[in-house]
Amino acid sequence: MPLFDRLGKRIMLTDAGRRLLPFAQEIANMHVLAKEALRSQNELVGTLKIGAPESLAAFRLPEIIREFRERYPQMKIILKPGACWELNELVASGELDLAFSLQPETEFKDLHIETLIQEPMALIAPKGHRLEHFSFVQPADLKEEIILHTESGCTYRALFESYLNRHGIFPDPNLEFWSIEAIKQCVINGLGISFLPRVTVESELQEGKLIQLAWDDVSQRVSTQVAYRMKKWKSPAFDEFLQIVQKHASVWRSELT
Repeated sequence: MPLFDRLGKRIMLTDAGRRLLPFAQEIANMHVLAKEALRSQNELVGTLKIGAPESLAAFRLPEIIREFRERYPQMKIILKPGACWELNELVASGELDLAFSLQPETEFKDLHIETLIQEPMALIAPKGHRLEHFSFVQPADLKEEIILHTESGCTYRALFESYLNRHGIFPDPNLEFWSIEAIKQCVINGLGISFLPRVTVESELQEGKLIQLAWDDVSQRVSTQVAYRMKKWKSPAFDEFLQIVQKHASVWRSELT
């Protein structure tokens, strides 16, 4: 049964080849893991492939990766950005060892998904904003506001918009950014307000560059989660990394209490 078709200078998988591909990838991954398993745990080498959305890659993972690299400098880490649903699919297919996501607590076939922390959200505005001294900001107060959105498909954007829509508020969807840093700079410069995970704006709030409006975020919170395959053999490097993740998550949760 042919696995490839040749179309001119191009080679493409046949239907049979596409069906076989996940198994071939799994065999290749197991070969790498088997070699790593034979090495001393004190001399971990190899590659750990991690996925994460921008918000977590920039504001949750750096300390984790730094600690892991300090312990195991021979390990190679590949960090792939992407949307949460896309990254979970890459874990399920074996292309990633594990992925972090920022979404409501969820389940995904064949994946173990562990909630690390429920993230407080922040409705941010520039200093001197007209809503700065409101003791409680309601959806109707945002009717005339310019809201700077994260990318389409972002989970917490969807939760925020759905909440506003239920209260009859339909913000203009045409100001959309793929960078949290760009959103923060635009808010600082008075272009509008935005709804982001508090961890991504903590330093700007402490420095007084931004203000947090008195918004009830409880129904729009998402959780930082880590996902990995339930049936996949876990290398010593994977176990070490996961232990470091859980240690840092414990610190994050303690900081909320």
